[in-house]
Amino acid sequence: MSGTPSDIKLIDENGIRIDGRKVDEMRPLKIEAGVLKRADGSAYLEWGKNKVIAAVYGPRECHPRHMQNPAKAIVQCKYNMMSFSVSDRKRPGPDRRSIEISKIISEALENVVFTENFPRTSIDVYIEVLQANAGTRVAGLTAASVALADAGIPMKDLVPAVAVGKADGQIVLDLNKEEDNYGSADLPIAMIPRTGEVVLMQMDGHMTMEEVDIALGYATKACREIYEVQKDALRRRYAVQAGAVDEDDSSDEEA
Repeated sequence: MSGTPSDIKLIDENGIRIDGRKVDEMRPLKIEAGVLKRADGSAYLEWGKNKVIAAVYGPRECHPRHMQNPAKAIVQCKYNMMSFSVSDRKRPGPDRRSIEISKIISEALENVVFTENFPRTSIDVYIEVLQANAGTRVAGLTAASVALADAGIPMKDLVPAVAVGKADGQIVLDLNKEEDNYGSADLPIAMIPRTGEVVLMQMDGHMTMEEVDIALGYATKACREIYEVQKDALRRRYAVQAGAVDEDDSSDEEA
């Protein structure tokens, strides 16, 4: 977060943002489930200009063995931004930011996965950001949640996530790159829509209590919308599988 250059106005006098959205409007979101054959579960997400793929492997034996928990599974997440995902080429490999985001996504997912069903195992979640344009941690978590469901991992529910921020003194939903770079606050939130339970919340910058209340209202509404997109991705995935099974049955009868 830094001061806005004098020639950039993030929100005009009509309350319209630099990309044409209203303050409480999300960027277009598209999710596809089951995109990788070799993974136990997977999802591909496009959110605005963000492009993210998530893959899940497991539950499988946890290595190294000293990390095994005899009472439950551990959820290990690896979040990575590809070197070509940003305009200024990123140095390949993990950095402090990706390690931190990996940890908070792991903790968020552990809150919803029934880990006690799989003692001594590891559920491995890989998130690769192919193209980045602000909000990649919430995009990664949203995709990872769908990938876990696609893998058949028992969970309390899907976990939608969204970032709310502050730009030009106004609370805005789903920050874009310019708002993320030049705005004065960023608040990523993940929650379980059915219960309202918050499983991730971070604050970068400053908001008043009144602004936080507005941000939570925007986030709650947006998470319900994201939740429907997540469920639709899984419905379409299972509909395709059911259709393939029906075709196989009919071909057997003809033979």
